[in-house]
Amino acid sequence: MAPSSRFSLAPRGSFLLTVALLVLLLSHGTHGHGAGLSTSFYDGSCPGTRDIVRRVIQDARVTDARIPASLIRLHFHDCFVNGCDGSLLLDDDAQAAIMTEKNVPANDNSARGFGVVDGIKRALENACPGVVSCADILALAAEISVELAGGPSWTVPLGRRDGTTTNIESANNLPSPFDPLETLQEKFRNLGLDDTDLVALQGAHTFGRAQCQFTQRNCTAGLREGSLVNLDGVTPDVFDNKYYGNLLRGRAQLPSDQVMLSDPVAARTTAPIVRRFSGNQKDFFRNFAASMVKMGNISPLTGRDGEIRKNCRRVNKKPY
Repeated sequence: MAPSSRFSLAPRGSFLLTVALLVLLLSHGTHGHGAGLSTSFYDGSCPGTRDIVRRVIQDARVTDARIPASLIRLHFHDCFVNGCDGSLLLDDDAQAAIMTEKNVPANDNSARGFGVVDGIKRALENACPGVVSCADILALAAEISVELAGGPSWTVPLGRRDGTTTNIESANNLPSPFDPLETLQEKFRNLGLDDTDLVALQGAHTFGRAQCQFTQRNCTAGLREGSLVNLDGVTPDVFDNKYYGNLLRGRAQLPSDQVMLSDPVAARTTAPIVRRFSGNQKDFFRNFAASMVKMGNISPLTGRDGEIRKNCRRVNKKPY
């Protein structure tokens, strides 16, 4: 099922070279996706960008073990709405006629980590004022979060600019933990993501927490609604392939995860990929990195489109 643009299995020593070649290919984009992005975008204008982002996340992890999983989720929910333009970060702003995406069901009292993004933005503005976009902060934070949790690292194509609008209708159609497989496949396919991307990206549920009302057990064992449960009971803060073993044993926490094995259409679509990733962590890591680059290339604003926000929560004030 894997398309030709995916990683082939490779020896350990060639993994980083394979990632670099794939990033170079995907950063040019397909079907208008990713055009104008470059892995060297800030080399001249803000060469310490990745180190600054990494330092802020490392500091945040000391008191909040959940933050890596929370940050990657922000990137997902940003890219699936309006493309990767930082629209999720915008707060309500009546003067700018902006209604925040943070209050839709998929994000309300669930999406978190905005304070860490604010901290990253402040640090970058101190180092390189008006250079690094909030959309690129989310893309870098996702990659760094995975790497810090023991997962793969990849070179992130950069150069996104920030949107000046939100899209509540699209945000209300984000993938749900209760979606059947065919609905998930359609939502991913509408963004140019195939079944391998779906199975790989859902693998981000290998770390982090979920509120119990969204799980298959639905707050049994005396848990109050809103109580947090580990998505992986064995290594909840480590990025590994144990998530897929949980699926094979029927122990996925989220219904939308288990359907990749149990749904009637899974046998000929997603189930073989689940089994493959369960048996080969390197294969999962390679495909996850590829799918993250592919997702990060969804409809970015580049060139003169959008803006570089000074505050990720607000569009820049226009002169009158």
